[in-house]
Amino acid sequence: MHASRLSRRAVLAGTAAAAALTTAPLLTGRAHAAAPAAAAAGTAYRWRNAVMGGTGFITGVLFHPSVRGLAYARTDIGGAYRWDDRTDRWIPLTDHIGWDDWNLLGAEAMAVDPAHPNRLYLALGTYAQSWAGNGAVLRSEDRGATWKRTDLTVKLGANEDGRGCGERLLVDPRDSDTLWLGTRHDGLLKSTDRGATWRAASFPATPGATGQGITLLVAAGRTVYAGWGDSDGTAGKPNLYRTSDGTTWEPVPGQPTGTAAKVPIRAAYDRHTRELYVTYANAPGPNGQSNGSVHKLRTTNGKWSDVTPVKPGGTTADGSADNFGYGGVAVDARRPGTLVVSTNNRWADIDTVFRSTNGGRTWTSLKDTAVFDVSETPYLKWGGDKPKFGWWIQAVALDPYDSEHVVYGTGATLYGTRDLKHWAPQIRGLEEASVVQLLSPPAGEAHLISGSRDIGVLYHERLTASPSRGMATNPVFGSATGLAQAAAKPSYVVRTGWGDHGNGAYSNDGGKTWAPFKAQPALAKDAPGPIVTNADGSVLLWSFAHWDGTLYPAYRSADNGATWSEVTALPKGAVLVADPVDPKRFYAFDTATGTLHASTDGGLTFAARATGLKSGDKEFQLTAAPGRSGDLWLSTKWNGLYRSTDGGATFTKVPSCWASYTLGFGKAAEGASYPAIYMVGSTEAITAVYRSDDEARTWVRINDDQHQWGWIGAAVTGDPRVYGRVYIATNGRGVQYGEPA
Repeated sequence: MHASRLSRRAVLAGTAAAAALTTAPLLTGRAHAAAPAAAAAGTAYRWRNAVMGGTGFITGVLFHPSVRGLAYARTDIGGAYRWDDRTDRWIPLTDHIGWDDWNLLGAEAMAVDPAHPNRLYLALGTYAQSWAGNGAVLRSEDRGATWKRTDLTVKLGANEDGRGCGERLLVDPRDSDTLWLGTRHDGLLKSTDRGATWRAASFPATPGATGQGITLLVAAGRTVYAGWGDSDGTAGKPNLYRTSDGTTWEPVPGQPTGTAAKVPIRAAYDRHTRELYVTYANAPGPNGQSNGSVHKLRTTNGKWSDVTPVKPGGTTADGSADNFGYGGVAVDARRPGTLVVSTNNRWADIDTVFRSTNGGRTWTSLKDTAVFDVSETPYLKWGGDKPKFGWWIQAVALDPYDSEHVVYGTGATLYGTRDLKHWAPQIRGLEEASVVQLLSPPAGEAHLISGSRDIGVLYHERLTASPSRGMATNPVFGSATGLAQAAAKPSYVVRTGWGDHGNGAYSNDGGKTWAPFKAQPALAKDAPGPIVTNADGSVLLWSFAHWDGTLYPAYRSADNGATWSEVTALPKGAVLVADPVDPKRFYAFDTATGTLHASTDGGLTFAARATGLKSGDKEFQLTAAPGRSGDLWLSTKWNGLYRSTDGGATFTKVPSCWASYTLGFGKAAEGASYPAIYMVGSTEAITAVYRSDDEARTWVRINDDQHQWGWIGAAVTGDPRVYGRVYIATNGRGVQYGEPA
């Protein structure tokens, strides 16, 4: 659960040993021939999150300085949110971002205008790599209810190292029409028409290879300060600049040097004392920091002071090295000299938030007296008895209208307090899970079981509350890689994933409680992949793939995971599916050769059936229709959708759509004999969510332009007990579920 979100969310060629396990794709919008058939007019749906409660990295929180109760939050891959003080929940602001613009679902920076409370600006762009699209700036005059967009010619990196720095976007304190945007590789950009157009601005530092560039922009009176992340922290190589006229930038004299002040992380200005506080670390974070400091600059005379609460590099009670950096900083708008700062990447002695009421002369660790209530999001106990203070704390904010209302973001949630002692997640409405597996059981208490990165498997006994059992334990997985249910024995469920105490587990009560497999193949620890179980739960097939893309042979168990043997007849990395009726039948699609293999002896041997199918993409998906033997559907992305009704001997292309990325089934419509089919794909120009009630002869779009959620190609399934209900796995917006309005 503490793995880097960059590594788990980035587009990695080998993460999908099977097509069912995918991350954001390496593709942009592409031109296609006209669709073979148009979808019917959209059906009105109501869309909501299946509540988990955060589960992702909160990279920035910003209270509006001029409006009580108004705040904004940004995330690395899940967009941006506005706080609704009347309902105590976050309102998503970027769900309208569609499939082709998936790279814009990461929010690099945000800015508000103190003089115009309704104005909001977002700088969007998840990855700065060559395969990712350019960034964009969204601007709103109604607090994010509606947007205008300007596409940039540069890339941003909301899910790159340094994503907890900032903010990199700023409204100029002298002129509300002027905005500044600090980039990672392309210097400083400036707009003089409220973000409608942008041009390069003169800046004295040259971008380096670190991918950090400008790490922060902050106003101190009428002066703008910029942090620079490409310096090595030595004298003569400044990392903090300022401009007082909006044209000429200069290094700030007397600024701190050394490894503890190598990278400026965040800054905050106390307008009462006219002092600027800056947090530093020896790396941008959120990982890799082992040194850091906090300094303040008295802007009236240029005097710097070291006000670091605790110097990194000490030793904990158990003898561990206490290495860490500093992260967030926020000042109290009501009380001069009062501020909070956070440590970051402090694994030995655990991160904390320090508070000072005398300008940093003395500090109090709020962790030492903290009392947590995580009853609303039980997963925050992480399989133990009590929650942790958090990690990856780079976003800290202090309410300008309430001196005891402090919030801080972690790698999983946003904690808040109203009395500096009692803390609880302030996370309602903010859902950021990267979901990769979905099950909707045909019977039992839960209508949904989900598998996600960073949060493992959750048993959703209610869709409107975070699962009461928290994340699945015995063992705990940081990230799930496989989730399967025996079609004829739904009480039997298996899961696989990344964990320190085993990588596979089974449940005999539908996913409520778990037990680890008695044994596992040696490959499981370093390359756990997807798992499937046959119809009666008597046979397991487990495939393996390393995160770097290396594929390994699949293994079989016929004794509930007590022993395993290699399946030599299976191609490495083949997509595995169990027949939902016949326990002796399995199917495997070799994405490398486009060959469908089938087993009729419970997975002992496999023989090739259909050949010459589309190939070359590990993200192709194979799905079996429930309650039917040998009824297979093959989604080959923009190559189309194919169906076999003879157990994979032959496949026929479905003419009603030209693209299919993921497909699932739900309860049949009234009077229909075939299950409802749900698909993320294309029947026209747009990639969207569709439903068919007539075996894919016709489709109706069921999402709308305000509910698109970027890339949603990992998994989709209907509910076998509720007609019309569909669950969608998103890459940063949790599980979305929709029902006819």
